[in-house]
Amino acid sequence: MRNKNSNNRHTRFKVIQLMALSLMMLIAPFSFSLGGERYINFAPSSDFKLLADATSSLPIVVDANDEKGVLRAAGVLSSDLQKVLGVAGTVKNKVPEQAKNLILVGTLGHSRLVDDLVARKLIDVVGIRDQWDGYRIQQVVKPYEGVDSALVVVGANKRGSMYGIYDISEQMGVSPWYYWADVPVEAKDALYLKSGVSIQEIPKVKYRGIFLNDEAPALTNWVQENFGNYNHEFYDKVFELLLRLKANFLWPAMWNNAFGDDDPKNLALAHEYGIVMSTSHHEPMMRADKEWNRYGKGDWDYATNPENLYAFWQDGAKRNKPFESVYTMGMRGQEDTPMSEGENIELLEKIVKDQRKILAEVFGEDNVDKVPQVWCLYKEVQAYYEKGMRVPDDVILLWADDNWGNLRRLPTPEERGRSGGAGVYYHFDYVGGPRSYRWINTMPIAKVWQQMNLAYNYGADKIWIVNVGDLKPMEVPTEFFLRMAWDPERWDHKQMTAFTQQWAARDFGPEFSADIAELISVYTQHNGRRKPELMDTSTYSVLNYDEADRIATSLKEQVSKAEAIYKKLPESKKAAFFQLVLFPVKASATVTLLHIATAKNRLYAAQGRASANTFADQAKQYFEQDAKLEQEYHALNNGKWNHFMSQPHIGYTNWNNPEGDQMPMTYHYEPGNYAEMGIAVEGYEAGWPGDVSGHWPHKSSYVLDFDYFGEQQRALTIYNRGTKEFEYKAKASAPWVKLSHPSGAVNVEQAVAVTIDWAALPAGKHTAKIAIKGTGWQGASVYVEATKPSKKMLKKAKGFVESDGYVSIDAENFERAKSRKGIGWAAVDQLGRTGGAITLLPLSDQSFATASKAPYVEYPITLLTTGAVNVQVLANPILPFQPGKGVRYGVAIGSEKPKVIDITEPLMGMGKPWEEMVKDAIRVGSSEHIVKKAGPTKIRIYGLDPGLSIQKIIIDTGGLKPSYLGPLQSTKH
Repeated sequence: MRNKNSNNRHTRFKVIQLMALSLMMLIAPFSFSLGGERYINFAPSSDFKLLADATSSLPIVVDANDEKGVLRAAGVLSSDLQKVLGVAGTVKNKVPEQAKNLILVGTLGHSRLVDDLVARKLIDVVGIRDQWDGYRIQQVVKPYEGVDSALVVVGANKRGSMYGIYDISEQMGVSPWYYWADVPVEAKDALYLKSGVSIQEIPKVKYRGIFLNDEAPALTNWVQENFGNYNHEFYDKVFELLLRLKANFLWPAMWNNAFGDDDPKNLALAHEYGIVMSTSHHEPMMRADKEWNRYGKGDWDYATNPENLYAFWQDGAKRNKPFESVYTMGMRGQEDTPMSEGENIELLEKIVKDQRKILAEVFGEDNVDKVPQVWCLYKEVQAYYEKGMRVPDDVILLWADDNWGNLRRLPTPEERGRSGGAGVYYHFDYVGGPRSYRWINTMPIAKVWQQMNLAYNYGADKIWIVNVGDLKPMEVPTEFFLRMAWDPERWDHKQMTAFTQQWAARDFGPEFSADIAELISVYTQHNGRRKPELMDTSTYSVLNYDEADRIATSLKEQVSKAEAIYKKLPESKKAAFFQLVLFPVKASATVTLLHIATAKNRLYAAQGRASANTFADQAKQYFEQDAKLEQEYHALNNGKWNHFMSQPHIGYTNWNNPEGDQMPMTYHYEPGNYAEMGIAVEGYEAGWPGDVSGHWPHKSSYVLDFDYFGEQQRALTIYNRGTKEFEYKAKASAPWVKLSHPSGAVNVEQAVAVTIDWAALPAGKHTAKIAIKGTGWQGASVYVEATKPSKKMLKKAKGFVESDGYVSIDAENFERAKSRKGIGWAAVDQLGRTGGAITLLPLSDQSFATASKAPYVEYPITLLTTGAVNVQVLANPILPFQPGKGVRYGVAIGSEKPKVIDITEPLMGMGKPWEEMVKDAIRVGSSEHIVKKAGPTKIRIYGLDPGLSIQKIIIDTGGLKPSYLGPLQSTKH
């Protein structure tokens, strides 16, 4: 029997794709606002009537006294109409006397036009009045004499108005990434408005933004080449993108720059756009780190230099008083280092007290608690909080992840009552240990969902800020993060595939959207399980479970699919597709294939195989291909994106990146001018008759094991250690052993597949020998051991059956589930390193004291051996995010009492166990069990605490071999 489940994940993914695509096609033929209702179409129907066409200019009416940003956005909408229809909209400050259709935009309290419609009860704004960033889009029929229909956008504030405007642009077919990823705007003959459209949107997270960080060399060199510096012309592009993605918050680039000081127009422009500015976690009081280098006096030490630091911070508050800002409180060491050993909680509390005093002086004593403030509990700062340091109740507590996308802490029920609330600082990019990762997107959106859904449900909803590095190439996770920040409940655990397909359909059309979604999901899942910077020759096993070859085959298939789509796309879409899909798919594959080829070269060279040189050449080709891909990226659109892929990513020797990419070391084997047989046996590192280092294993060490329910084919490779061809013969001592090539000529090497004729094999464990004869005196023996269960056991076998010394189960393939107190296990596609995962939903503070009372999933299994076994539970990385509480699961085989494991117990600190967890993107729980009787039984996994996500369960009965991902799922009988 073959392993029937190896393709289950792919089949299931395709089914989900087709279902989501079918639903999407019913909703929208081409473009739409991600996650929102479609109200603009490109063809008429009973529900969609003409809004505008290419024969005349559509009026866009906006009060001249409205906010500057709204007037600016109205002008952008006019330009977007030009892109779509070929005719720009006409921005007017009053309603034209004759206009069959128009768009009217305004902010409550700032637009007489909107206020008039409200007063005449033509538009209902009760739901958005006084609601932060809310907006309403509504069709009003015959609002004025001579006007048949008006599409009205009303913002609760200026951002709300702008969000509504840009929502219309997206509905028309203008992607938020039209500039930043060259997504083309398709020309249309006309736009049709849904009759009676009425949409109301209010964000659920108050401040939603990005951090441009670790921005040299890529982003900084690009900015300097195109804008000279991080000035208002550069930030104009950033701000517009943020608004199109419904964001409102920014930590600006700061490695070598200072937003408020580099260009006097920066702050005013941000305010006009409605972008709330702040400074990063280690830059207090709206002063950039580099401003202290420019203007600071003395040491960055409040214990010894309080007067100068006080004045420095005071100037920051004064400068930013006219603008919307969130003031970072507290203090770290300069350039984002820990504070000195002499610093203490008492001093930090004094620092915050003095910073509050500054705000009182600048904004007035009565307004201090109304000035937005945040204290970022990053790295060691969290320890200060845990040791008792507190800030005023109105200050937002910004909890941070571990720099690898795993939340360290979230508000307790008591902390959720603070008036300031809480938020999250998250990472898609990081410079630091155990290894910097900056080159390419490594964030599957399912991982982002799992962590940010946890944050939202635990009350961290005031700020969501994510470190996006250079911004490109983090387009996909950035958009998902910000869309989710707007409405976390819209994007639930069932929407991972739907989001990516909608994203692909919006930017590339529906024809290839399912395939593009799969490409995005596969490459991000691949990068998420091992970041390219951490990849080396030992990552994927070249000896066990066919792991390296399976990974290589999968990656090559994805590259071929991406290249095929690229060829079929119109020229207008190729640049965008290269940036967003083809490059990351191919570049990610290239780095992995480079290391796999290098691993084979080193192994084969040690075995004395001439093919080692082939893999050395292959590794070099992949290294050169990596450089060529970078050049292709930089040459796009006449060099528009030059520098963006210049981040070194191959050849790390410590946590920080090398100065440039370094080709891994390969070995050259020089075969002799003779014929000499060598044999490589699957699962064995040393070859026969010995490797080049002199290792000569005993002949009995070469054994190929076969289980009836296990892998059905093993491999021998007969190879030439010299250059002259030779003949070989291989003969098995038992008729139930089958060889694919029992004889032949070998020039370089010949693979021989070994299989078992199970019909000819009696029940029980049997041994046979394969005798292999080469040149002259040469001859070797490889032993075969095959185990076939009794007819009774074959008949009784049920569920996932033990084979090859283990049972491997993908966690989402449970047969039975039981909820408790309304909480149960739910499957989440794409979550984890392989297929999907299961997690406890809905999230709450509910924990279960005992496993027997907790929700569980159950899997039928058949064990063929008895005695001690080890159960490994492969879970998504997780930290103890509530003080004093771990994250526990229970496991029981058969009727035994569940064993309870706290999977976070070794992770209370951030030492070696944490490093291994984030490098491997997995946390493995382990428990020992005694099996008293062979045969069918069950295994249950209980969830005692929220936050846990489980990917795979492996029962090691004594035969589990080393590999990165573990064996494929066992055969289910």
